[in-house]
Amino acid sequence: MKPSSSADKVVFLDRDGVINNDSPAYIKSWAEFEFIPGSLSALRRLTAAGFTLIILSNQSAVNRGILRLETLLDMHRKLQADVAAAGGCIADIFFCPHRPEEGCACRKPLPGLLRQACSRHGIDPSQTIMIGDSVKDIECARNAGCRQALLVKTGNGLSAAATLRHRGIRVTYVAEDLRDAADWILHPMSRTPFPIHSAHRRL
Repeated sequence: MKPSSSADKVVFLDRDGVINNDSPAYIKSWAEFEFIPGSLSALRRLTAAGFTLIILSNQSAVNRGILRLETLLDMHRKLQADVAAAGGCIADIFFCPHRPEEGCACRKPLPGLLRQACSRHGIDPSQTIMIGDSVKDIECARNAGCRQALLVKTGNGLSAAATLRHRGIRVTYVAEDLRDAADWILHPMSRTPFPIHSAHRRL
C-alpha cells in the first residue's frame, strides 16, 4: 500500500484511561463506558487539524471470557458514532483480545497492533504520535519506532510515569489529560524545553 498523504499527521491512541475512564474490572458494556472530560473536544480538534486518529487497545477481557467479542465491537461502533457526533473522527480501531500468557504478537507493549494499522493505512510509523496512559503504550511506541510518545496522567498515567522514570525510559511529553496532549500537539510554538531530570523528556 502506498503511504497516505497524511502519513505525517497520524495519532495512535490507547482507549481505556485516555479517551474513557478505565476500570480494574474491565469495561464490559457501553453502560460502563464514560468519556473522560475534555476527550471528545480533543478528538474533535485533532480531527479538524487534519490528524488521522486510530485507537490501539489491549482487550484481554474477550479471551478471559468476561467480554463478548460482539459486545466489544458494538461498543466501538458506538464510540465512533459519539466521537463523530462531537465533530471528530476515529478512522479505525485495532484491539488485541489475547491474555498475556497466550504469547501473541499484538498485545502491547509489542508493536503488532500498531504495525497492523500502519500496513492497512499505508502509514510510516516513524512519522506518528502515540498517546497512552501506561508503560505498555510508551514501550509499544518505542518498539514500533514512533516519532513521539505522549503519556497522559489519567488512567494509569501517574504510576506509569514513576515506573518509566525508574526504568530510564523517556517520553516526549507528560500531559494532564487528552485535552492537554492535543494542545501540545496542535500548538508546537508554545512548547517549552523539558528539564532532563523530570519525566518530561524526549523519547
